[in-house]
Amino acid sequence: MNSGLVYQDATKLADLIRTKEVSPVEVMRAHLDRIDAANPHLNAIVTVADSAMKAAKAAEAAVMAGGNLGPLHGVPFTAKDSFDTAGVLTQLGSPIFKGRVPDSDATSVARMKQAGAILLAKTNLPEFSYWIESDNLLSGRTLNPWNRERTPGGSSGGESAAVAAGMSPIGLATDVAISVRGPAALTGVVGFKPTHGRIPMTGIWPRVPRRFWHAGPIARSVRDVALAYSLLAGPDGADGFSISPPTLDAGTGPGLGRPLRIGWLVEPGFGLVDSDVAATVQAAADALKSTGMIVEPVRLPVLEEINALDLLWKLQAMETKPAFRAATQGHEALIYKHVQAVFDTPDTSIEDFVLAEQQIELMRDGFAQYFQRYDALLCPVTPVPAHAHDAAEFVINGQAVSSLHVMDATAPLSVTGLPGLSLRFGTSRDGLPIGVQLVAPWLAESTILHLGAVLERLSPVRDQHPSLTAMGMAA
Repeated sequence: MNSGLVYQDATKLADLIRTKEVSPVEVMRAHLDRIDAANPHLNAIVTVADSAMKAAKAAEAAVMAGGNLGPLHGVPFTAKDSFDTAGVLTQLGSPIFKGRVPDSDATSVARMKQAGAILLAKTNLPEFSYWIESDNLLSGRTLNPWNRERTPGGSSGGESAAVAAGMSPIGLATDVAISVRGPAALTGVVGFKPTHGRIPMTGIWPRVPRRFWHAGPIARSVRDVALAYSLLAGPDGADGFSISPPTLDAGTGPGLGRPLRIGWLVEPGFGLVDSDVAATVQAAADALKSTGMIVEPVRLPVLEEINALDLLWKLQAMETKPAFRAATQGHEALIYKHVQAVFDTPDTSIEDFVLAEQQIELMRDGFAQYFQRYDALLCPVTPVPAHAHDAAEFVINGQAVSSLHVMDATAPLSVTGLPGLSLRFGTSRDGLPIGVQLVAPWLAESTILHLGAVLERLSPVRDQHPSLTAMGMAA
């Protein structure tokens, strides 16, 4: 396998293909070889597209013919196994959907293909994308390439592990509470959740409910997620939540012509945070300040007063139950424990449901007030680095907390629809990646893409990859 190719980002691969320095076939072969070598040890890939090499040969012929090439021409991409892929298995992490082959592509998949990218494979997830780890009864558990005894997170843990391990340069994922940003942080890659509605959810199961669901890219660099975002965003005429402003700026260059004002926050507001994670957020704040930006510690009262995760669970569990019941009816013996936990959750009363919705409105107001003064917020992604598989709790600074606490810094963006970018900026005492999260006002994706690019240039851990031995492969 060509390790030089499997650790290039998608933008660089597209440049190499466009200038004929490498061929799409060579790039595809390198990634297929990497899957053959690494996936048996990590279980991130669940299905390889049979047409991948054929498509690579067609892409190579187009390059040699001198035709017009898309921005990702010949570049492989992967998709979480909740995205419909025409002619390729899409099984949702559930034995109930074993053997399911869609007739058409999800909008996101179609747009990647229109840009010249080639579907390489589908990646693992929890059943129905509904848990903080990527484990199910159909395809089993995905392991973290940095330490296989730790989780790569969920629900897009297969996607993040594939990118981190060099099996894919870029992929498509979804996020309802943590599922793009958390897995990216736990595996040391970049994850981007745009404003709710920016990327259509058409062709992603379930069709409803989707008012808290987001789609977004996971990749190896900020410029890659910016490029993918520019290709994926915009209404498709099918998703009623899909939105777009008059202009869409996915650039990562200079912004407002004045110093950006950034607030940074660890505690209080997100509960307990591991000391290594807290130190990484402060290091990122110091790095931004060194560039001349105005960076200062802040507090957001709304985060201290309202528990976004509690609100999300009260609403999302109720909204999800009908779709899950319809899908699982008559197949109760095949339901995995995490979906069963949704069914076992007591129904939210109408009074509590309405109160939860109103609390989310207040949370949106609180963020709106914050962004009157600041251009962005810098904070943790997860309160701890990658934790052990199936952990019911973890200990932070000597205190035990529920493993659901892993979503406390990401859920506020999901319920309010704010955009968030996750990228690595540190390393834990036991060698695991630590990410930081950048948050901007609604529709201001370009702000955090710019800030992410700045942090990436200053990062002390840029271009670090898990070792072959950590992934269980021969060195």
